[in-house]
Amino acid sequence: MPSRPPLRGAHPVHFRVLTALYSAHFGQTQATPDLEEDNVSNQERAESLGLHRHRLEAGIGLFLFGLCLLGATRAAGQEVTPERIVHAAKEPQNWLTFYGNYRAWSYSQLNQITRENVHRLAPAWTFPTGGRGGLESAPIIADGKLYLVNQENSVFALDAVSGKLLWNYAYKAAKDARAGNGRARGLAIGFGMLFMGTRENHLVALDANTGKEVWNIEIENSLKCGCGISSAPLLVKDKVITGVTGGESAHRGYISAFDAKTGQLAWRFYTIPEPSQPGSETWTGDSWKLGGGSSWFTGSYDPELNLIFWGVGNPSSDLYGGDRLGANLYTDSLVALDADTGKLRWYFQETPHDVYDYDSNPEPVLIDVERNGQMRKLVIHSSKNGFAYVLDRETGKFVQGFPYVDTVTWAKGLDKDGKPLEPVAPEAGKDYLFCPGTQGGRNRNHSAYSPSTGLWYTTALEVCSQLTPQRQDAVKEGQSFWGGLREEQLNPNAVPHITAIDPLTGKKQWTFPTKYFNASSLLATAGELIFGGDIEGYAFALDDRTGQKLWSFNTGSRIASPAISYAVNGRQYVAIDSGGGSLIEARAPLYWPEAKNHIGQETSTLFVFALPDEK
Repeated sequence: MPSRPPLRGAHPVHFRVLTALYSAHFGQTQATPDLEEDNVSNQERAESLGLHRHRLEAGIGLFLFGLCLLGATRAAGQEVTPERIVHAAKEPQNWLTFYGNYRAWSYSQLNQITRENVHRLAPAWTFPTGGRGGLESAPIIADGKLYLVNQENSVFALDAVSGKLLWNYAYKAAKDARAGNGRARGLAIGFGMLFMGTRENHLVALDANTGKEVWNIEIENSLKCGCGISSAPLLVKDKVITGVTGGESAHRGYISAFDAKTGQLAWRFYTIPEPSQPGSETWTGDSWKLGGGSSWFTGSYDPELNLIFWGVGNPSSDLYGGDRLGANLYTDSLVALDADTGKLRWYFQETPHDVYDYDSNPEPVLIDVERNGQMRKLVIHSSKNGFAYVLDRETGKFVQGFPYVDTVTWAKGLDKDGKPLEPVAPEAGKDYLFCPGTQGGRNRNHSAYSPSTGLWYTTALEVCSQLTPQRQDAVKEGQSFWGGLREEQLNPNAVPHITAIDPLTGKKQWTFPTKYFNASSLLATAGELIFGGDIEGYAFALDDRTGQKLWSFNTGSRIASPAISYAVNGRQYVAIDSGGGSLIEARAPLYWPEAKNHIGQETSTLFVFALPDEK
C-alpha cells in the first residue's frame, strides 16, 4: 500500500505577499491600468484585473511550492484568542472559525490529500450526535479537539483523532419558547469558551474545557418575534456577533454584538431604519416596524478596515409590496459595519423593493487583488436573486456583477451601477413565473474560494416559482407574513449544478451537474480539491480545475452541511456531517419522486475521513 504523503499546509496565496516576494526574486510585476477612469467599462475593469492576476499566477507558478509549512502544533489547551483567528493562516491544522478564516473562504491550506490520492480516502471514525432534525453544522477544531453542535443545540467535544467523547452539553429550551426558523449550523470559539445561538433566540457561552454553561441570554422572546438564530456566531475582538431569522415573520431585523465574557449587549444595528434615520424615506407609513430584514447567515470580517460584512434578508411581507412602497432599505443589502460600534459604514442594495423573497444573506467573501502596485480590497457577495456582485469593500462601490445561475427572468440584467435592469413588477392577484424562485439561486449553503486558482465555487439550485401577490391584512409581530402564494417549479432549461467562476470576469470555468438540489456547502483545499455532499448521502471530491469527480463515499443519509479539514500529528482529516435537515432538500420529492427514498432517513452522524494510516 502506498505510504501517506507528509502533511504540508500551504500559506494562503495572498497577492500582497506573493507580489512582494515574487518581485524581490524575479523583478517587478506589471501594473494594471487605472481602473477608475470613466472611460473604462466594468467589463474592461474586470478583465484587466483578471488578466493581471493570471499573469501573476503564470509568473509565480512553482514559486507557490516554496510557501509551504509543516502542520504547526500548539500546546494542548492553549486558549483561542481573536488574534489567533486573525492569523488563522499560521495554523492550517486548526479550523478556528465557521468559514475557516475571517474572509469566508471555506478553504484549507492542507494538501496531504490531493487529486492524485483522494481516491484512497476512507473513514477514520464516526460519531452519532442523536437528536431530531438532522445535522447541518460545521465543526470547530482547536488544538486536537473537535467541537460540534446538533439541531437541538446539544454540543459535543471530541478527540479529533479518535472521536472519543470528552464532554456533552444538552441545551434545555424554555417551555414558553418556540423554535422559530432556526437551525444550529455552527459554533464560535474564543477566550476559553464556545458560543452558539439557539433556535429559541438565545445566545449561550460554554466553558470549552468542561462544557459547563458560563452565561445564557435571551436576545428577544421567540414567541413574540417568531425568530431564532440559525447560523454560527462570529467572534470579533471582544465581541460575539450574531444575526437573527424571521424574514417570513412580521418582525424588524437586526445584527447584534455581545460582550464575549459577560454576554452583555454591546451594540445593535437595526436592518430597517426608524423615522428620521437615513434610509427611512424608503418605507411608507409604519411598514418599517414589521418590515423583515433578517440576518440569518454568518458574516465576515476585515481586521485592517475593522469592518464586519453581513448580508440582510427580504422585506416583509415577502411577496406583496403595496404597503411598503420604496426601496425598503436595508433589506436585500450587504452592509459594512464598524466592528466596535455597529455603525453603518456603507451598504449596497441588490434587490430594491424585493417582492420575490430574494434574500441577500449569503456569506461575503473577501479577496484582494493588485492594481498599480497597490492592493485593492474586494468582496464577492451573492444574492438569492441569481446574481453575484463584486464590490470595493472599503467603499461599497460596484465593480461588476454576473449571474451564477443559468436562468434569470425577474430582471434583464444589471446596469453599470449594479442595479437590476427592468425588474418585473407583479400586480396583486395575478400569477407570475420567476427564475430563480423563492428558494433562490442558492440558499443556506455557503460557497468556497481558492486563492490557488483564484476561482469562486458555488452551488446553483435552478428552481423557479409561480408567485401570486396578495395583500395581507395587518398581523401581529412574529406571525407569518408572506403576502401571497408561491409554488416552486423546476427550471426546464437548466439543472442544479456546482460551478467554478472567475469572480473578476464572471466567466464560468466549469460546471458539475448534480442529480438533485445540492444543499451542502463547499470546501476548497490546497490539495486542488472541492469537497461537498448530496441528497443521496454521498460525500464527494471534485478536481478544482476541471470539476471532475475524483472520489465519493456513501454515508447512508443525505448531506446538507459544510465540510472542513484539519490535521493532528501530521495527518490530514476531512470532516462532514451526514443526516440532512435542510428544508430545501426535503422538497426534492416534489420534483423527483424517487428522491423520497433519500428523505426522512436522517442519522445525524459526523463522518471523519483520512488517508490510510502508515502501518
